[in-house]
Amino acid sequence: MSKLILIRHGQSAWNAANKFTGWVDVPLSKLGVEEAEKAAQKLKSYPIDVCFTSMLIRAIQTALICLGELDSVLVQGKCPVIHHDADDPNWHGWDQHTGEPDEEIPVFTCSALDERFYGDLQGLNKAKTAEKYGDEQVKLWRRSYSVRPPGGESLEDTAARTVPYFQSRIMTHAKAGENVLVSAHGNSLRSIILHLETISKEEIPQLELATGVPIIYEINSEGGIVGKEVIGDRW
Repeated sequence: MSKLILIRHGQSAWNAANKFTGWVDVPLSKLGVEEAEKAAQKLKSYPIDVCFTSMLIRAIQTALICLGELDSVLVQGKCPVIHHDADDPNWHGWDQHTGEPDEEIPVFTCSALDERFYGDLQGLNKAKTAEKYGDEQVKLWRRSYSVRPPGGESLEDTAARTVPYFQSRIMTHAKAGENVLVSAHGNSLRSIILHLETISKEEIPQLELATGVPIIYEINSEGGIVGKEVIGDRW
């Protein structure tokens, strides 16, 4: 059995400002850092073998804060090491090194786990947008499965990139018995949970993830869920 831990990043600066964020790369707020630190204390005893994050700094910050408090890091001396995409033309061998793999926790960043693209809404205040377009329209843009915000992605579009990556990269480790931490975003994780728990498209508007709250699945060698625990507030 393995542990698959999903965590939405701590509150970002634009979460605090009630703005649509999407692909805009903003950091955690002070509260977001505190949320990540609280999550780290809840996860400190879990021996994480590998970590996956989006390319966005708020998810990376959350992952590194959580990994930095692990017993395997503080006691055993393991070090999180970010692995860059070698196909990126700007990659200069950043993660090439000679070392001891048993002393490292690999952290893989991938755009497949990025938040959904909110298009023309990015940077806009959510309350003011609701005043302009109406609460129901904004709710459709934010929570429905297939409705796209202007110029942006629907949750269905997001799932088209997250789920294949989840199946091919992340679940491969979980099926092999490794404990996996995934630090990502409200909608990229919603799309993964939709697939993982076989949630219907009609139920998806009610699925909302709190920032900084770990969701821990126990996974068998076939990739099936044999247990689940939410450590923190409800989601």
